[in-house]
Amino acid sequence: MHFVPMGSRWAMYALLAVAVTAAVAPFASMLSGLYTIWSLQPEYSHGIVIPVLSGFLIWQRRRELRGLPFTGSWTGLPLIAAGLALRFLGASTTMHTLEHYGFLLVLYGLVLALTGPVIFRRLWLPLLILIFAIPLPSFFGNALSLDLQLLSSQLGVWFIRMAGVSVLLEGNVIDLGSYQLEVAEACSGLRYLFPLMTLALILAYLYRGPLWKRAVLFLSSIPITVLMNSLRIGFIGVTVDRWGPAMAQGALHGFEGWLVFMLSTGLLVVVAFALSRVGGSRVPWREAFDLRTVQSSRTRMSADSVTGARAPSRLSIPRAFIAACVLLLLGDAASAAMPAPHVMPPARIGFDEFPEHFGDWIGQRGVLERVYLDQLRLDDYILADYQRPGGTPVSLYIAYYQTQDTTRHIHSPHDCIPGGGWQILKLERTRVPLGPGATPVTVNRALIQLGANQEIVYYWFQERGRHLTNEYLAKWYLFWDSITRHRTDGALVRYVAPVPPGTQESKVDARIVKLASLIEPQLDHFVPN
Repeated sequence: MHFVPMGSRWAMYALLAVAVTAAVAPFASMLSGLYTIWSLQPEYSHGIVIPVLSGFLIWQRRRELRGLPFTGSWTGLPLIAAGLALRFLGASTTMHTLEHYGFLLVLYGLVLALTGPVIFRRLWLPLLILIFAIPLPSFFGNALSLDLQLLSSQLGVWFIRMAGVSVLLEGNVIDLGSYQLEVAEACSGLRYLFPLMTLALILAYLYRGPLWKRAVLFLSSIPITVLMNSLRIGFIGVTVDRWGPAMAQGALHGFEGWLVFMLSTGLLVVVAFALSRVGGSRVPWREAFDLRTVQSSRTRMSADSVTGARAPSRLSIPRAFIAACVLLLLGDAASAAMPAPHVMPPARIGFDEFPEHFGDWIGQRGVLERVYLDQLRLDDYILADYQRPGGTPVSLYIAYYQTQDTTRHIHSPHDCIPGGGWQILKLERTRVPLGPGATPVTVNRALIQLGANQEIVYYWFQERGRHLTNEYLAKWYLFWDSITRHRTDGALVRYVAPVPPGTQESKVDARIVKLASLIEPQLDHFVPN
């Protein structure tokens, strides 16, 4: 027998309350942090309405669901177990993204254990859109934001030139001559993309048409976002050229962003209208979307005939759901008994004591602008140009993080270099000896170019005694060391040297390696192994 009789409707409601409480309890701090992200980060501000939309779409089908049996499914238990495991890993490693997805798995597993596969298939999209409320892992979100910045900048400049304005583009900086317009992270289009994709998914869900039309409607949100954001950048560039920098600031700038999103929504509706007029499955526009909130008894009888059963007459609840509640309670007990995660940053010397002389190399310190410090969120850094008498300078930059998680982590030069307008002509891994008689280590070597200027960049991730060249491998070791060593500290080490016209690259390489060989033996005082 798959059901356990419940003597009172209130008893069943009490069990549901226990299930919800047990599901939320271990994720309480994570949900609080998620709300903070929704409140403070504009690109995820739509997240606060996603649960409301999900609930509305489920409520819309309430009469249909009443006519279907809640058979339950034991498949929900592995989903709950996987979600609790992700919660444990996320809490242990301070990688909150794991906890975010762990909560969704617990929620999906609980619904499946209660309703069964027949009802769950009808709820898949209202539950799926909850994913759009989850922030992307920061290393992926930063890379995506940068790509959108560069693409939007290029298209925006094209629109500006179409308007007859002379303009120069260097990375994400639009030079209008009298004024430079930086396409910042906030203008990348990311804050339009996720809300518009969510809206497109809901429209595709309500759209009456074949699967390919629904897919086109959903995917169209991506080019619409890029196109409209580029038009906004182009419009700002033209108005700044005509009427000054005030056109890119203040309330007008914010109004333009709101207007762009509304126009993007309108374009989505236009795409839906066009799809309704093509192909062999044409439908009148007034019938293109299923907006019914009630269903006839004939529809409910049809649903019953498909499943071959009706809702059980007795008040009962699936055994799988009871087992899911027990599993959640056990998970809550294990979570309460689990010691709080702790990270132990090692002792180190601050970069304010970093030597300014290495042999005959003399260093001159520089500082990062506040806008970069706010974005990088590092704990300590050194930026200095070292130069030998009569030689060309080599720039050293080391960014140190005392702790890293999904919101604070090392930014790879591979993602940041194009943002400054530089083109990566060559990127390879090479082995170099860092110190007299030292075993060669693998580092990244890039040849980059901006206009007629070329530079050679050496960089690697120096993390807890390792020299790493792959950011994804660095993420793995970050996860592993947070569990086994209770450490998430690390640093980016980067050397940059210009390649003067007519100079062989090998000579520039030798100059970088020479300086790095002098610095490396002392580096572990500032970046502990």
